Amino acid sequence: MAGSTRIWNGMSIPAPGSYQLDTAHKRVGFVALHMMVSPVRGEFREASAHILVADDPLQSSIRATIQAGSLDTANTDRDTHLRSADFLDVERFPVLEFRSTGLALPEKTDPIFYWAKLRNHRLGRRVEQPEPSRAADPMTGRFVLAGELTVKGITRAVDLQVEFGGARRDPYGQDIFGFSATGELNREEYGLVWNVALESGGVLVGKSIRIEIAGEAIRQG
Repeated sequence: MAGSTRIWNGMSIPAPGSYQLDTAHKRVGFVALHMMVSPVRGEFREASAHILVADDPLQSSIRATIQAGSLDTANTDRDTHLRSADFLDVERFPVLEFRSTGLALPEKTDPIFYWAKLRNHRLGRRVEQPEPSRAADPMTGRFVLAGELTVKGITRAVDLQVEFGGARRDPYGQDIFGFSATGELNREEYGLVWNVALESGGVLVGKSIRIEIAGEAIRQG
């Protein structure tokens, strides 16, 4: 087998090849706001993902499938409601799917420009922003993963902020790499529109959902 890692942009990254999400080391989670004041966390216990690491890392891709019925928020009544037709309707739509459409380095803004902008704003002046540069952070390896998420048969574009955790060979001789990702979506864009208006203002369940993903991937073959 070829070397398990290689150096790219100052980072040690996985060798090209096919990788699968390690089901023993993953979290596919989400956070929603309850009563406009408190976050409620949940996760999908059953999920799989195939990651193709390309020769050019920025041409890598991912396809993921999540079992909607595996949702778990540590509250049986709430989970039953979320699986119902009011929300995910798992009997009609048993899976959620994600397909990447692009991987890019994040734009980095010169910190000098930030402070100049702040100072000139106070003085009523305007300062033009220079062209952003794109470079990976060699300590953390941050990327932007663009993709399409399908929920209840509705597909929408979504961007995930990905942080590469490193690549190595584990004690069992398996080539692995770790990662985490976050993102935001409006659940109503996926047909998840159920809610209750509060007398004090606002709604029972927040519309914005935060995605929280973490895991390891294992090379296949």
